[in-house]
Amino acid sequence: MKKSRGSLTTRQYLVPFVLITTLFFLWGFARAILDVLNKHFQNTLDISITQSALIQVTTYFGYFLMAIPAGLFINRHGYRRGVVFGLLLFAVGALSFIPAEGFGFYGFLIGLFVIGCGLTFLETAANPYSTELGPKETASSRLNLSQTFNGMGCFMATLIVGQFLFSSDEGGERGNVVVPYVVMGIIVLVIAAVFSKVQLPEISHDDESAKELSNAENGGVMALLRNRLFVFGLLALLAYEVAEISINSYFVNFVTSEGWMNDLDASRIISLALVIFMVGRFIGSWIMRYMRAEALLAWCAIGTVVCMLIVLLDFGRISVVALVLNYLFEAIMFPTIFSLAVRDLGNLTKSAASLLMMTPIGGCAFLLMGYIADHTGSTLPFILPLAGYIVVMLYAFTTVRHKNAIVSK
Repeated sequence: MKKSRGSLTTRQYLVPFVLITTLFFLWGFARAILDVLNKHFQNTLDISITQSALIQVTTYFGYFLMAIPAGLFINRHGYRRGVVFGLLLFAVGALSFIPAEGFGFYGFLIGLFVIGCGLTFLETAANPYSTELGPKETASSRLNLSQTFNGMGCFMATLIVGQFLFSSDEGGERGNVVVPYVVMGIIVLVIAAVFSKVQLPEISHDDESAKELSNAENGGVMALLRNRLFVFGLLALLAYEVAEISINSYFVNFVTSEGWMNDLDASRIISLALVIFMVGRFIGSWIMRYMRAEALLAWCAIGTVVCMLIVLLDFGRISVVALVLNYLFEAIMFPTIFSLAVRDLGNLTKSAASLLMMTPIGGCAFLLMGYIADHTGSTLPFILPLAGYIVVMLYAFTTVRHKNAIVSK
């Protein structure tokens, strides 16, 4: 391997980096709950996979609607206020589950939409901010390390909330979905109070051309859309979100429909998969100190494509092994694609981040995956994530060629 390319961050940015990284845990927890919430509502409300997919559609539609407003807000008021506003929206959405219980499924969807809006502010602020808090050459590694805590939040959500909601599978009493959201809402309010008091340094750039473009908000966006590599990165991130969210949301349905395990055991297996996901991000962050992010992304994309092909070929229980292994390969994808897409954008970084944070709308693709599952079989729906990973693979190959061309000059 090559010599390490530098430290992850500096003493100046260490405390802001630690504080911002805590937010990754929060939205990982909030998003992963959806993966067990689908099956819970199917069981308690007797609805189909397609109907339960409205959980993802509602939450991630909030991302799509709020991404640009979040970017404009953060451009004007800075990262810290963007984080605080996002936390407050998050808390309001979570605590709204108390009155929502009286309105049934659609009442919960309203709360999830507000949570999605809040998470958009958090991610629009925290993802690019993490890439800024240290040397440029270790930006991908730094974001992968922060995203490791996102993975920790994911696996803890599916393990704790899955155990709570599906306890009736082992003779216990079925949990009330309001409880975890109320607890989460209270915790988020406390964290919002902390962030309202701390000072986070704003990062300025000397890129004059980018500064001129970002002075006009629309001009900044148009400049980004003229950047072919950024647009490809935007499409690759959307494709990844389609694949990742669809698999997470369908996982419990897939393994239980095949008769391999019950809901509770399925929630434990996806928790194990998310532990592997978290470890994959940690390992990826370390490897990127010695290996170019573009190259690692390419190898991981190949791994995900192979795993999806194994699942589609239906090798029985081996398909579950391939599905779990897929979490290792996809672990570094979001932070790596994100950091590559915003690299060298200077003062256009915040605008770029707001466009990139529209990509969780890809979670709405689970509606199509659920429709395919309801009308065909349990295996064919994986054609959707396969297509997403192929797009990521093509993007990775493109960035490798682009980087090689720059180095050879």
